[in-house]
Amino acid sequence: MADAQHIPLALKYRPMTFDDVIGQEHVVATLRHAIESGRVANAYLFIGPRGIGKTTLSRIFAKALNCTAPNGVEPCGKCANCIEIAASRSLDVTELDAASHNKVEDVRPIIDAVEFKPAASRYRIFIIDECHMLSNAAWNALLKTLEEPPPYVRFIFATTEGDKVLPTIVSRCQRFDLRRIQTNDIVSRLEAVCAKERIQADGNALLAIARGADGGMRDALSSLDQLISFKGSEIKEEDALGVFGLVSRSALETLAASILAGDTAGILKAIDLFESAGKNMRRLASELMLHFRNLIVVQALGPETKSLAATPDQIKVLAAQAAGVSAGRLFRICDELADMEDKLRHVLSVRTLMEMTLIRCSRIASTATIEEVLKLVQNMKDDPGASIAAPVAAVRAKVEPAPVPEPVPAPPGPARKPVAKTVEGERRSEIVNDPNLSRIMGMLGDAEIVDIKEG
Repeated sequence: MADAQHIPLALKYRPMTFDDVIGQEHVVATLRHAIESGRVANAYLFIGPRGIGKTTLSRIFAKALNCTAPNGVEPCGKCANCIEIAASRSLDVTELDAASHNKVEDVRPIIDAVEFKPAASRYRIFIIDECHMLSNAAWNALLKTLEEPPPYVRFIFATTEGDKVLPTIVSRCQRFDLRRIQTNDIVSRLEAVCAKERIQADGNALLAIARGADGGMRDALSSLDQLISFKGSEIKEEDALGVFGLVSRSALETLAASILAGDTAGILKAIDLFESAGKNMRRLASELMLHFRNLIVVQALGPETKSLAATPDQIKVLAAQAAGVSAGRLFRICDELADMEDKLRHVLSVRTLMEMTLIRCSRIASTATIEEVLKLVQNMKDDPGASIAAPVAAVRAKVEPAPVPEPVPAPPGPARKPVAKTVEGERRSEIVNDPNLSRIMGMLGDAEIVDIKEG
């Protein structure tokens, strides 16, 4: 018979001490030092996305301030104060959910309670979650109390939308911006949880869960809990991908390779496969954006940088792909993907938009750029006797030959109005009109080339 008192993993493995907190070292170090030095501020403001530890840190900080037998700056977790705060029933630590209690009458009890000293603790602490939901009138009612509270009162605010908190409130708080937790850190915590729960989980499955959590530990633990309910004690990558509609890492890397190679057929086949399998296409778009961002990071900082949230095998693939494409092409692809992410919020045919955008990205990756062709022309002007076979071959190696339709002559029209020329414009115009350009175009053959004269 199943245990009727099942505790969700997100609650069962919630951090209880500063040492348990993952990914927020900058906040933990400051709070610890504040307790050690006795420089505890009147109010603290924790800002960050969901599931990264704002409320958890608030409770740990409250326990550390009121613990009767602390281990240095760590709460003991065994005294009456620690137990009551962890259970949300301490008389001296009041928690308010501003999402549902956001009016003046909801904060009035706090204003009245400030006048009384704590019953059995050092501080009377007020934790207000989602504080950005408080009305302006409620904030104004708290303002004077927040600015000059009694020495035994401390405020801790938490919010997912810090820009909505009044500047007059922010200026009276010590502000901490919490970070999204790195994927590798989430995977490490999930591995530890699986070991304690005696769950055999494939490493790629945990990586898929961490990717889907988008930096939130609570979301990752909740997803793991869901998978355990679905599959039992053995979890594989395909289970995680199927439940959450994610695309495997290898499939994502293959799609990126098709884009960089200008393989239109490969792109269309991949999108058709993902669509048929019920994958989350919007999630795929954001992960593609992250993949190409990682390619830029590898080019700029090298594969050893800590700015990559990727496994060693993924970094090898990123390094190989980054070596075969220029930074300029990657930036243009990222621009297209960013535009696509914005349009996906409103478009009805997600598949069509993705197909057209990714094909456009493949053309960007497999098109000889204006700069490359003009550089060849300039080299021929500078040294007419030099052979350009090798440089042209280098340019052709970057593009996949693709058939292009015969150009249709444009009907005669009015001549363009003359425009003011810069030195660079005159140089480019001179190159464009150079007879060597036709020779280079012929050597490039049927590879796609950007409109030179519009460059």
